[in-house]
Amino acid sequence: MEKMNFASKIEELIANTPLYYPHRWLQDQGISEAKFFVKLENFNPTGSVKDRAALGMILDLEEKGMLKEGGTIIEPTSGNTGIGLAAIAAARGYRAILALPDSMSTERRSLLKAYGAELVLTPGADGMKGAIREVQRLLEEIPGAVTLGQFVNQANPQYHEKTTGLEILRDCPEIDVLISGVGTGGTLTGVARAVRKQKASLEVIAVEPDTSAVLSGEAAGKHGIQGIGPGFVPDTLDTKQIDKVIKVSTDEAAAATRSFVRSEGLLLGISSGAALSAGLNLLRDPLYYGKTIVTIMPDSGDRYLSTGIYD
Repeated sequence: MEKMNFASKIEELIANTPLYYPHRWLQDQGISEAKFFVKLENFNPTGSVKDRAALGMILDLEEKGMLKEGGTIIEPTSGNTGIGLAAIAAARGYRAILALPDSMSTERRSLLKAYGAELVLTPGADGMKGAIREVQRLLEEIPGAVTLGQFVNQANPQYHEKTTGLEILRDCPEIDVLISGVGTGGTLTGVARAVRKQKASLEVIAVEPDTSAVLSGEAAGKHGIQGIGPGFVPDTLDTKQIDKVIKVSTDEAAAATRSFVRSEGLLLGISSGAALSAGLNLLRDPLYYGKTIVTIMPDSGDRYLSTGIYD
């Protein structure tokens, strides 16, 4: 009998996502001969990059003895971390309680419920700060409950350093520029640290919403780019890794998302569109001609269908 190759645990399906050259999209944007690649994190089991962070932080809590079978995890989430957490919690026998702003899409809420998570909605106007406050209250009420603390837990960027960053180095060792939207900052921080150990000249571009441009020194505000722009600078973001910040409007992000989906046939979310919009800025800048650019595509678009961005 020939040897079979298969996975038997959800964690074995996380990571090793493909690097993709979007040639049709680049052509449709009037760009030729660009060395522009996107890392498709929607290929993770629940459709987003946050599967990595959720797994890394859960493994860290288990290793420290803080999380045992049947335990309860409570987490503030804008959606994707919660989806990854809920899936992994279901597979490992944990109870998941998730606090999220009521401004998050209905698809995200439905996905969370599908995995068996319990939802606590907070006012959208309060942003992630409101969800974080609710988690602190619940932690005091529920004995033995733990939180991943995705905005402060260094296991978040560390897991990206061990996986995402090394994958990019493996698949694209000639990388010159990294573009990443910033939510917790774990992806940008971890990838930048890993790549710079091999290539110190790497330029790192952070992407944030133009109406909540905290990294640019402006005030927090409402925006429509779900998954980035939490309205504060998280502890998991190493700002020293950032060389430049590009601000993107919700309309720009939505337009880039639509154009990519219709050119490439790959359904991505609006935070991917924000990163693509930033990428277009660089591709049209003579300073970046000939540079090899890798852009993180955080998630699938299936959780944004009700938002109208594909209309």
